[in-house]
Amino acid sequence: MLILLMELKSNKCSQATCGGIQHMRNISSHPTAHPQSFSSRAAQAAGICYITSTYASCSLEDIVAAAPGGLRWFQLYVHPNRQLNKQLIQKVESLGFKALVITVDVPKVGNRRHNITNQVNLMKNLLLKDLGSPEKGNLMPYLQMSPIDSSICWDDLSWFQSMTRLPIILKGILTKEDAELAVKHNVHGIIVSNHGGRQLDEVPASIDALTEVVAAVKGKIEVYLDGGIRTGNDVLKALALGAKCVFLGRPILWGLAYKGEHGVEEVLNILKNEFHTSMTLTGCRSVAEISRDLIQFSRL
Repeated sequence: MLILLMELKSNKCSQATCGGIQHMRNISSHPTAHPQSFSSRAAQAAGICYITSTYASCSLEDIVAAAPGGLRWFQLYVHPNRQLNKQLIQKVESLGFKALVITVDVPKVGNRRHNITNQVNLMKNLLLKDLGSPEKGNLMPYLQMSPIDSSICWDDLSWFQSMTRLPIILKGILTKEDAELAVKHNVHGIIVSNHGGRQLDEVPASIDALTEVVAAVKGKIEVYLDGGIRTGNDVLKALALGAKCVFLGRPILWGLAYKGEHGVEEVLNILKNEFHTSMTLTGCRSVAEISRDLIQFSRL
């Protein structure tokens, strides 16, 4: 799940447009195996976008019912069964989701040593309610699936574009070369992300890759940042380096663990207030005044 926070402009929220969809800017979040209904309600209350993952443990219908007025995107982990992908995409489109986020940095799951150390095994315990067999309509535990299509390539994007009118966002871009290919293949946006540092050790931090990606797209598509956002100051730095918004993952999980839905609301409020303070102390009266000049790269 991802939540998108609002752009602050003279104490008001203004909206950005990505491929014809409107969303509030600056922060977002994505827990996977926690109560998605809590997070979606908190996002709706804050007026920000919520991104639901293929690996959500709640059904898509339950998430929509929990926050019927909320803005929602769907994050797809591409399954080897093309019919199942098509079924999911058509379902989220019919439920009113406004964008399709395709995960491109998980051709296979990385070496997640913390999961091994802590004996966390989602393969045995996570039931994915929206990944039923198209033929049988049953629920499939993660263990019984080959859940990720490792063969997906750039040419496959045309297949996704042919079946949906939803704007397509690619999540997991870290390099100039891939950013240029994303533009070439007519996607609507990029999420610069290293998957929380859980896929491949020693890849660049998302913030370090951001400048290269922003320069590569030359303003043709929007660029967002996922990962490493812990304070309002982090939001300011990401926007100064060219991100249109940022996404949150772990902070939302911490809020959920602390106080459920109200904990998520508190996390979002803390970040918004910190961001507002950072803008004030750097002399920025609006988000439009946040510029790269604020950043000293030797101190990042």
